[in-house]
Amino acid sequence: MVKKSSYSAEQIQVLEGLEPVRKRPGMYIGSTDTRGLHHCVYEIVDNAVDEAMAGYCDTIIVTLHDDGSISVEDNGRGIPVDIHPKKKLPALEIVLTTLHAGGKFGGDDSGYKVSGGLHGVGSSVVNALSIKMRAEVYRDGAIYHQEYKRGKTAYALKKEGKTSKTGTKIQFWPDDTIFDTLNFSMSTLMTRFRQQAYLTRGVTIAMLDERKDRPEDDQRHPRLYRFSFEGGIAAYVRHLNESKDSVGAPIWFEKDTADGMVEVALQYTQTFQENVVSFANNIHTTEGGHHLSGFKAAITRTINAYARKGGFLKEKDENLTADDVREGLTAVISVRLKEPQFEGQTKSKLGNAEMKTAVEQVVNEKLSEYLEEHPNEAKEIIGKCNLAARARLAARAARDSVIRKGALEGMTLPGKLADCSSRDPAECELFIVEGDSAGGSAKQGRNRKFQAILPLRGKILNVEQARLDRMLANNEIKSLIIAMGVGIGEIKDMSKLRYHRIVIMTDADVDGAHIRTLLLTLFYRYFPELIEAGYLYIAQPPLYKISRGKDSRYAYTDEQKEQVLKDMGVSGEESEDAEESEEEEEGEEGAKTKKRTPRVNIQRYKGLGEMNPDQLWETTMDPENRIMLRVTMDDVEAADNVFSTLMGPEVPPRKKFIQTHAKGVKNLDI
Repeated sequence: MVKKSSYSAEQIQVLEGLEPVRKRPGMYIGSTDTRGLHHCVYEIVDNAVDEAMAGYCDTIIVTLHDDGSISVEDNGRGIPVDIHPKKKLPALEIVLTTLHAGGKFGGDDSGYKVSGGLHGVGSSVVNALSIKMRAEVYRDGAIYHQEYKRGKTAYALKKEGKTSKTGTKIQFWPDDTIFDTLNFSMSTLMTRFRQQAYLTRGVTIAMLDERKDRPEDDQRHPRLYRFSFEGGIAAYVRHLNESKDSVGAPIWFEKDTADGMVEVALQYTQTFQENVVSFANNIHTTEGGHHLSGFKAAITRTINAYARKGGFLKEKDENLTADDVREGLTAVISVRLKEPQFEGQTKSKLGNAEMKTAVEQVVNEKLSEYLEEHPNEAKEIIGKCNLAARARLAARAARDSVIRKGALEGMTLPGKLADCSSRDPAECELFIVEGDSAGGSAKQGRNRKFQAILPLRGKILNVEQARLDRMLANNEIKSLIIAMGVGIGEIKDMSKLRYHRIVIMTDADVDGAHIRTLLLTLFYRYFPELIEAGYLYIAQPPLYKISRGKDSRYAYTDEQKEQVLKDMGVSGEESEDAEESEEEEEGEEGAKTKKRTPRVNIQRYKGLGEMNPDQLWETTMDPENRIMLRVTMDDVEAADNVFSTLMGPEVPPRKKFIQTHAKGVKNLDI
């Protein structure tokens, strides 16, 4: 049921002006790359979600237009359009052209009790960073509209037409002089909107793509999506675990406390990784905060208390640790409070200390009730935690064995590692190479000052399906951990990292891709700090060497190969086995002479071992010429799902993934 309420200019408070935004956009949206571009959309959508959380809106429509703009329309109350008593301007104009102006600062109930856009800078910042913005407001039976250019009002507020609907529509055209890219990603936006729909029961978020020329990644998506989840965050947890073997159904509870609303959903899986995500007023707090600390403390205390009371832990047994209790746990913590304190405009960490106590109390109470009322599920959960504890002790013994062995050997580096002479991690590179053959070429071709080579034999262990004790029994993984110098598990210390560029360099075939995926799984699950710091790379060796006479060139893709052949005056069909040809041409006084044209030779590199050291250096390792891909982790939820699907024990999700994406594989070598 959508509520009705008075909402007028009196609820709009003005704190300061708008000018600094265009000078330092990164301070307001984090960056000017694709993240910042999408953050602008989030700011506008968050305002609509605030209306939904307040009970005034149940539908939000996001449209990607063909002219490069994007619009967000809601069926809320509509931004007030009456004249502000102090500023003598329409409230709409003040909200969209002034920093810290909005309905989220006043204490009156007609404003917002809770909101994500607390700072009140969202809409005005997006306006400042847009070539043009158009606002339409539907309220009081009329349609109002106003446009702005780079944050400046283009014309006075106009009242035109009649309507029976209410709400606000904001359309903006991002400024190409501010942003590095203007290409919106449907996949990125969908992930965010799905998340918001899970967090706000009863709201529908629709997304429509009207672009004629859609980016290649977006072409696999339908043009219309609609997200609406009555199950709320319990459905969200089920979604996060859809590719995993789960333990029982999701556990869900909520309670309104003096400090704010606390809502929690959790479910255990048979995996070894923890996946706990937290939100405050629907804002994803990627760096956690006091609400997350409260949850972690409470779940450890509650499960230990139940295990003691039920006899699952004997007097002589140690308590389960936080790691034991959270192994394989997926949880969503959502709190709503009136005055959240976020660190920075991007709101990545909640600073309200009172929410630690609030969440602790709710989890202690509600989870204890659940365990008492569901003894079979409780027994399964305690069994899972006890198994994790035994594995932890085994892993500690294995890890200590590795450490002792290192100490006995004087902490020597692996014998197969060809280390570099520099000891400055900022300039050092570690190339992880597939096989001894490629390792030999890499060792001979490298720059010994700053490039180290570690050849791996065969395929490393799939860590998605193995605990730490099995990992440390794997010689290849053990060699890699010792070479990096950071340790693992409880003793991991990223300040001891010996290389600030760790490069995965595998063959350009199916086996090479598999080894690369196994290594990425290891880094994502056990060394995510490397990815977050931007230290992990994937080398891009060439696929082809194309020679014609003395002219030799490298091609890194099939498209580049075709372009090189075209530049050499040869079509792809006649290139591969073309012999030297002879053409007659007229010489002096009409005499016929023969011109010999050298044939084109195309060498397809199946493995790095086929390249001699000079070629490997020139194409793949020389900082002046090489192409490397930096591994990033923009969407943690999507990354977790991909690794669980591709590398986890459940076959049906992997089969579905292969069937879905098989048609998109352009060139598969088997």
